[in-house]
Amino acid sequence: MDCGLNVTCLNIEGYVEVDKYRYVYFVIMFIIYLLIICFNSTIVCLIWIHKNLHEPMYIFIAALLLNSVLFSTNIYPKLLIDVLSEKQIMSYSACLFQYFIFYFLGTAEFLLLAAMSYDRYVSICKPLQYPTIMRKRNICIFLVLAWFLAACHIAIPTILSAETKLCNFTLKGIFCNNALYGLYCVRTSVITVYGVFALFDLLILPFLFIIFTYTKILIIVYRSGREVRRKAAETCLPHLMVLIGYSCLCIYDIAIVRVESSFPKTARLIMTLQLVLYHPLFNPLIYGLKMKEISKHLNRLFCPARII
Repeated sequence: MDCGLNVTCLNIEGYVEVDKYRYVYFVIMFIIYLLIICFNSTIVCLIWIHKNLHEPMYIFIAALLLNSVLFSTNIYPKLLIDVLSEKQIMSYSACLFQYFIFYFLGTAEFLLLAAMSYDRYVSICKPLQYPTIMRKRNICIFLVLAWFLAACHIAIPTILSAETKLCNFTLKGIFCNNALYGLYCVRTSVITVYGVFALFDLLILPFLFIIFTYTKILIIVYRSGREVRRKAAETCLPHLMVLIGYSCLCIYDIAIVRVESSFPKTARLIMTLQLVLYHPLFNPLIYGLKMKEISKHLNRLFCPARII
């Protein structure tokens, strides 16, 4: 199916009664996108402005929230255009680009969570070595590696997908994620094997590392006094909440592609929306409410009368 000269286009078929609920879809998605931008950007700006937040833990939080803004910007503008259009279509090259950005930023988020867990591990388990280990240069290395490794890993399946022949031009989703594999005539063994490798390398290994660091933290905290326990609970609990939520969404994404075609379209739409709704929307709320220093600055910003 061609749209334009030598341009392969896909029909996006994940919406439910888009003609009937076009403006409802648009208003809801626009409000959600606006909230995501505002919530995440506010905390990133607070961390940027206030010098007492220029610590490794808050820098990683800012990187994580910035990652969420970019992740959402890859998805929501196209969704908003689609719901207002008579036909929901996308060029295959644009779909591949969206696929790359979606998984590049998604896997980078897991690597950033791993870096954050290491930061907490050094802070609580090796406090005397913390200033030496978590220097600005090392923080920059962690951040660059998180994005660079994710980009390199995801570039390979994207390139392989670009060379794969399509037999189906109807995408059973509302954006390009794993549903892309349903378009291929034959899913090559190279893509399958590499997918398993990337899953292990980018998700399972970082997850095991995070579990290891928090296990060590729990052991140290159990043997320590009340002040150490309070500090650990205050700084580690938000990270664990984000990790659990994001891990569930990753499982969601893997499960969606396995869903049979007989699965109700409405349920599939709701499942797909979870991937781009909860995580970028609730992460800043978790950090804003649970991190004491960030919460203080938010109170000063929005409730100055109380501070006075």
